Amino acid sequence: MVDTAYAAGWAGLKHLPEPVARGLFNVIADVAWRRQGKGVRQLEANLARVHPDADAARLRELSRAGMRSYLRYWMESFRLSTWSPERIAGAITVKNLEQLNEAMAAGRGAVLALPHMANWDLAGAWIASAGGFPFTTVAERLKPESLFDRFVAYRESLGMEVLALTGSQVSVVGTLARRLREGKLVCLVGDRDLSEAGIQVDFFGEPTRMPAGPAALAQRTGAALFPVSLWYDGPLLRAEVHPEVAPSGEGTRQEQAAAMTQAMADVWAEAIREHSVDWHMLQKLWLADLTPRREAS
Repeated sequence: MVDTAYAAGWAGLKHLPEPVARGLFNVIADVAWRRQGKGVRQLEANLARVHPDADAARLRELSRAGMRSYLRYWMESFRLSTWSPERIAGAITVKNLEQLNEAMAAGRGAVLALPHMANWDLAGAWIASAGGFPFTTVAERLKPESLFDRFVAYRESLGMEVLALTGSQVSVVGTLARRLREGKLVCLVGDRDLSEAGIQVDFFGEPTRMPAGPAALAQRTGAALFPVSLWYDGPLLRAEVHPEVAPSGEGTRQEQAAAMTQAMADVWAEAIREHSVDWHMLQKLWLADLTPRREAS
């Protein structure tokens, strides 16, 4: 049923006039917000960490705008395959892109690490077409398998090479490292750890874990590591490539990776604080909210 629903979205919604589709998804967002399901309640709990001085009314206002932003992401994703290269090129503006261009021109390869902000699929489509850098990324394996295959095919159609995080005989880390050593681009979502083996960081004053992959890959290959932030600005998507996060050369490799990951977390915290309604984090994130998996007996 889940796969059928997504299939209907891709097949039908992309043919609606855009004002109709946008209005429809705003209605869906508002209905979900009023029902205050688990995802909306978690979004508000997360936003309370971002805005500790906000009262309940303000958090409800932020979460409503956040749900509209989140459903905008889905509306655009369902329709993105029909967008022309010209429309994709005009839909996003990127600040400090020259940093990435310089790293790629030097043959270093680069890792772009992004949080769950605004529309990372649109940003990926832009960097692969208008930006001129097809790239490799990693996707969480979804259930049912047919839904995961649909997402992979969709993202590959946008110019991405997609590796499954789990359940494949392909070495994810090895493939990513090889692409970087070839001077290519890797893009990874980096603000939520799915493995329980990530690096602990301070995020808005509380501990959480973030994936070790971006920092470890940059250390292993010498590739440039750039944190990126995304947000909506009216009809446009805006992106900023932040300054390179490089190993300090001091301490152990693990200590350097931890420092690099904390530096990215600090960059994202500042961006999320400024554009919190475009941070689509409807899941538990902080360690205080997470229930550790039971140790295998």
